[in-house]
Amino acid sequence: MSSAVQTGGNRVPDEGAQAEADLARLIRSVAGGDRAALRTLYDTTAPKLLGIILRIVPDRSAAEDALQEVFVRVWQRAGSYDPWAGAPLAWMIAIARHRAIDFVRQERAARLTFPEEGWLERLVDTRDGETELTRRDALSHCLDSVERPQRDCLVLAYCEGWSREELATRYDRPVNTIKTWLRRGLNSLRGCLEAA
Repeated sequence: MSSAVQTGGNRVPDEGAQAEADLARLIRSVAGGDRAALRTLYDTTAPKLLGIILRIVPDRSAAEDALQEVFVRVWQRAGSYDPWAGAPLAWMIAIARHRAIDFVRQERAARLTFPEEGWLERLVDTRDGETELTRRDALSHCLDSVERPQRDCLVLAYCEGWSREELATRYDRPVNTIKTWLRRGLNSLRGCLEAA
């Protein structure tokens, strides 16, 4: 695509292409440690990036915090920006989206207090009286015998509906490790309940 348009025989630079070139130049300056360039980059792109973050993080105060972290990452990673790999604004938008998604995941994990009130009742229906209460007590005892990370994963997966990927993010472990934890936890739980 041409970076200029014809007007009456004169070539006028395409505004979009010029804006992208200016952003790329600013990112190069930021990579060199130029704080003034970072400030200009912030002033130029922050409103658009904040709008994107707000679609993912609806709380404005939290979104503004995420935006600040985006620019910290831009400062740290400016040297890795490759203009041949994509437009500078697209690169910054990708950083903003990833940071917003990470922010939502971290907030969700921080809100969860474990064990959450009523988690055991969700595993065992206590409406059927004494038999179910006995099962609940046995389940509580057996869960206590399961190693902590496996137990936590079991409760989050089967009470809260967390996916293996979400658990992997929360515990900073590969998905295959989470699968192993869940399998071992269930086997321990099953063995304990059968012995009870």
